Amino acid sequence: MNTTNENNNHLIEKLKEHIELIAAVVAGILIAIAWFTTRDEMTSVGIVLYLLAFLIGGFAKAKEGVEETIANKELNVEFLMILAAIGSAVIGYWTEGAILIFIFALSGALETYAMNKSHKEISALMDMQPEEAWLVLADGSLERVKVDTLQVGDVVMIKPGERIPTDGVIADGATSIDEAAITGESIPVSKFAGDDVFAGTVNMTGAVKMTMTKPSSESLFQKIIDLVQSAQSEKSPSQQFIERFEGTYVKVVLIAVGLMLFVPHFVLGWDWTTTFYRAMVLLVVASPCALVAAIMPATLSAISNGARNGVLFKGGLHIEHLSVLQAIAFDKTGTLTQGKPVVTDFIVRDGLDEKQTLSMLAGIEYNSNHPLAVAITAYAKQQGVSFANATIKDIPGYGLEATIDDVFYKVGKMDFVGREAAMQFANGAAPLLAEEGKTVIFMADAQGIVAMAAMKDTVREEAKQAIAQLKELGIHTIMLTGDNEKTAKAIAKEAGVESYIAECLPETKVAHIKELMTKYKFVGMVGDGINDAPALATATTGIAMGEGTDVALETADVVLMKNDLSKISYAVKVARKMQRIVKQNIIFAISVIMLLIASNFLQVVDLPLGVIGHEGSTILVILNGLRMLRL
Repeated sequence: MNTTNENNNHLIEKLKEHIELIAAVVAGILIAIAWFTTRDEMTSVGIVLYLLAFLIGGFAKAKEGVEETIANKELNVEFLMILAAIGSAVIGYWTEGAILIFIFALSGALETYAMNKSHKEISALMDMQPEEAWLVLADGSLERVKVDTLQVGDVVMIKPGERIPTDGVIADGATSIDEAAITGESIPVSKFAGDDVFAGTVNMTGAVKMTMTKPSSESLFQKIIDLVQSAQSEKSPSQQFIERFEGTYVKVVLIAVGLMLFVPHFVLGWDWTTTFYRAMVLLVVASPCALVAAIMPATLSAISNGARNGVLFKGGLHIEHLSVLQAIAFDKTGTLTQGKPVVTDFIVRDGLDEKQTLSMLAGIEYNSNHPLAVAITAYAKQQGVSFANATIKDIPGYGLEATIDDVFYKVGKMDFVGREAAMQFANGAAPLLAEEGKTVIFMADAQGIVAMAAMKDTVREEAKQAIAQLKELGIHTIMLTGDNEKTAKAIAKEAGVESYIAECLPETKVAHIKELMTKYKFVGMVGDGINDAPALATATTGIAMGEGTDVALETADVVLMKNDLSKISYAVKVARKMQRIVKQNIIFAISVIMLLIASNFLQVVDLPLGVIGHEGSTILVILNGLRMLRL
């Protein structure tokens, strides 16, 4: 019984979704029957069928037009279509008026399709949010509970095949997670204890326990839904202009039609029938239906395309801005680079064992949470080296002093351990390593330098690819970094960026972005941290990494749901294609309107051809906009 009800409800929803298209088809069938019954002469049956076609096909758009006219106190294109259809019927052109309504209803159904296609991306996302989860109780047993009842800190069991209910951290177990809903990538990602997991993604293999870190209302998945919903309601400057222009234009058309009803009769000597007929044709062909539909279907389709591919545009305005970008500035740490330094070189004093020396250095650095110390201990683990026991004293701003087996050591930069000895160690390798953008620290004892470790924040492979792609698109690339000149130069060269700004403090990023905007006018900014938020807001287009901070996500105009910088070039291509389509639509729509108006005054276009030309151009414009569903 429940299954039958569900099927019935599903069928009703489907019918509601396509009601405009169904109404248009029914109207078309009625028109066809009416035409066959009235080929020789108009009959009462034919008139009734035409009236039914008017009512069924035109009801939705007529209702929309009247409601918007009352709400906005502004005439619109739907209002013109109602008058044109009524006028056609009044002068006996029932077929033409009915065809006008049919094609108008069909174009409206296509616009609704574009809207529904975009909304389906939201519906699909909403469906991915599980409503229930397995809560792990204090005694280890499981209880099925509603997701909205979970609290931060609760431990949840996720079984293979289940969707993860909230954002959290894996507390126990290992598995593969399908993160396509978040990143657009279909390849599962391996996850272990301590790794972050996100609501809406799918647990593929092992059962894992997860500690909830955010309320379900604040999950990354929910933020995606909120962002796309707000994007759909935000209109671009072009769309806002068209909508403002529509009201004025409709008034001009109505005034022109009013004059057309009388002036040609007295000035050009037309008879009253011809004058009224030409006024009705003008009412049809001058309506800006195609112009009004030039932008919105393309914009919604672009937003839908982006959401499906892991790029969230926060509205048509930002797509327009993205299409004209001339330069993009990148934050370095965590954006162009991994944000975590790794040991690239480890050199020890002649005669010493490398692994034993590394064991001592790692033992000294073990209790420090400094990124360089973390890099050294991680390197030691990779080499399979255990950590020596050390007594440590932190010298803030300089380094560490330590004692291992009654031997005293210093660890830090060359000024702390002895500049001259550090400069000469390993045949003067330190300055050469520094030229490569590496940070060098030393370990020294009473005899001099014991070892030297060089570390570098590695450039993401996809960053190099992304920079190359942006260059191909003619966009200038800049790196903003707090590093010194040598390090900045080396990282910029490795990443392939065309210029860089070194020793850039977080609070000065906004000033640098403003300077770039005076030079390039349209500038993008890519970042992921809280300190990037002001610069993201200042830039023409702020682009945030999806795994960045909440502040960066909320401030940015475009969000890359995976930390994949190559998606930037994809986003630019989408934006540029959308702008090309919008320009094509506007030029085509205006050209058709001007041609039809001129043809009407020359009396070379009749009402049937005017209807087909006008409404046909509207359908073509909408179909052209729907091309944005595919890149």
